[in-house]
Amino acid sequence: MEAFLILEDGTVFRGRGIGASHEVISEITFNTSMTGYVEILTDPSYAGQSIVMTYPLIGNYGINHQDKESEKIWADALIVREISRISSNFRSEDTLEHFLEENHIPGIVHVDTRALTKHLRRKGTMNGMITRTSYSNLSPILSKIQQNQIQDVVEKTTVKQKTVQKGQGFRVALLDLGAKQNIAASLQNLGCEVWTYPAFTTAAEILADKPDGMMLSNGPGDPKECISIIKELKSIYDSGIPVFAICLGHQLMALAMGADTYKLKYGHRGGNHPVKDLQTNKITMSSQNHGYVVNADKLAKEIALPAFEHVNDRTNEGLLYQKRPIFSVQFHPEANPGPRDLAYLFERFMHQMEVYHAEKKRD
Repeated sequence: MEAFLILEDGTVFRGRGIGASHEVISEITFNTSMTGYVEILTDPSYAGQSIVMTYPLIGNYGINHQDKESEKIWADALIVREISRISSNFRSEDTLEHFLEENHIPGIVHVDTRALTKHLRRKGTMNGMITRTSYSNLSPILSKIQQNQIQDVVEKTTVKQKTVQKGQGFRVALLDLGAKQNIAASLQNLGCEVWTYPAFTTAAEILADKPDGMMLSNGPGDPKECISIIKELKSIYDSGIPVFAICLGHQLMALAMGADTYKLKYGHRGGNHPVKDLQTNKITMSSQNHGYVVNADKLAKEIALPAFEHVNDRTNEGLLYQKRPIFSVQFHPEANPGPRDLAYLFERFMHQMEVYHAEKKRD
């Protein structure tokens, strides 16, 4: 069945439809990862977006449900050059094409993804419609595509009630802004007891449970829309508990303390993004998925200093707060797939909780 990707500027890409047959309008983004399509599709940060995989062959190792970052696919659609009909891996439980069908997610194959990616890099991320209908008149369709907005995605992706995952170590409050499962898993691997809270939980409720530290997760959408969450994070900052923030959590904590955020032309999405540690000047490869970044110039230096920077475009990739045991990163140190060179940041968080716990005992 022939399918089409219609971009908001009128550009049309043709291909073959796979997965579900319904039309979808969403933001079209590209990811440069060679592997990890299971984790990417199920990452809640992709809510409201369709994914173009730049690597030309996707699906060759099939689907293993243990690799999922959540229980469902959050991406609106998948766009690839070639999809492997045969999965060749001892862990494979399903094919990618059937996985899309089962989750009612549309997709397109045989698209010139190289040309599409170059178009998005040149003109910037834009909305698009994936459809199996050949429209003779695009004018009313383009108006509909252009009006599409990503809204309320944190509310859609966050957990609905508090949950507790037992552990023998520190109690960590995980604010679920659209969290990937590997964040909680990384904490549990270090022995932590993880209490996961819905995104709109008040600071008072979280602090009443007496956590040893707090994790702010990744998530989708424009950080400036999370007005009530930003307000609560000011109280979390004032409490003095250790905080480790990732991706959207990094952006929201920065906004709470007076920084600004802005949208990148086409974002950082992939498993090969170099970041520089500004304290050691060491460069490490990171896994990333974000369309917005923090403008650290708007943040007072007595509040926080830049800790990491993207090597390619020198945008901010992390902050080290000066008066509180808080640090944050734009990339994904828990990433699976992707480089694990930055997983030591969880150990840094553990150390901060140890110091905080010792200080509380002395008091």
